Amino acid sequence: MQASTVAIVTGASRGLGEALALGLMQQGSLVLTIARRQNDALAARAAATGCALKQIQADLADPAAAERVAQDLAAALPPDAQRYILINNAGTVEPIGQASNLTNAAAITAAFSLNVSSVMLLTAAFLKAVQPLQADSRILNISSGAGRNPMPGWGVYCATKAALDHYTSVLHAENHGVRVASLAPGVIDTGMQEQIRGSAAADFPNVQRFADMHAQGQLSAPADVAARILRYLDHNDFGTTVLDDIRNHA
Repeated sequence: MQASTVAIVTGASRGLGEALALGLMQQGSLVLTIARRQNDALAARAAATGCALKQIQADLADPAAAERVAQDLAAALPPDAQRYILINNAGTVEPIGQASNLTNAAAITAAFSLNVSSVMLLTAAFLKAVQPLQADSRILNISSGAGRNPMPGWGVYCATKAALDHYTSVLHAENHGVRVASLAPGVIDTGMQEQIRGSAAADFPNVQRFADMHAQGQLSAPADVAARILRYLDHNDFGTTVLDDIRNHA
């Protein structure tokens, strides 16, 4: 079966990534997901919709695994689709802590590997695969307001998201013929938010703010945000604004 759309989503085992993958599933599409765990809900939706699904199990915080997946990805993309999409969604907020306590080199390295390095590796593979095809190709990097505004206790997270934003700007400047954007998705009710609310105030002084947002029902549902992001991704002017925020769009 020839796929009209081929979409790759990282971090699709739960939260926003799962919601994005579910939203992309329709007859005639091929969805490839990359996550540490298989997802039964995705398999069920694929069977119900007639969408082709390939779940790739890998830990993108491991540089060797990320490099291997990137190499396999380039070979897995069929050459005859009308549209190709890469959504780099996988990410971590850890380690959380004040700058004087960020002493775990392995944890810091893993965060940069997942939030930045894996994006670069997957993007390189995607570009090499789609550039000869002359198809509509789009890359969406899921960023954060933390990459644009300093947040005490999130030195690692802020640094990785700022790097992701600037890398996306470089991609745009290089003009690969692929539309690109780095998008802040807002505050979403996901497992990452549970981690944030579990932080000690000494490590993350703004923890109470996030606890209050959760208690007051101010967190967005992943499915709602995913629907808005996919509409945004489908716009004809996608990529015109390279660093964007979904809250700027209806």
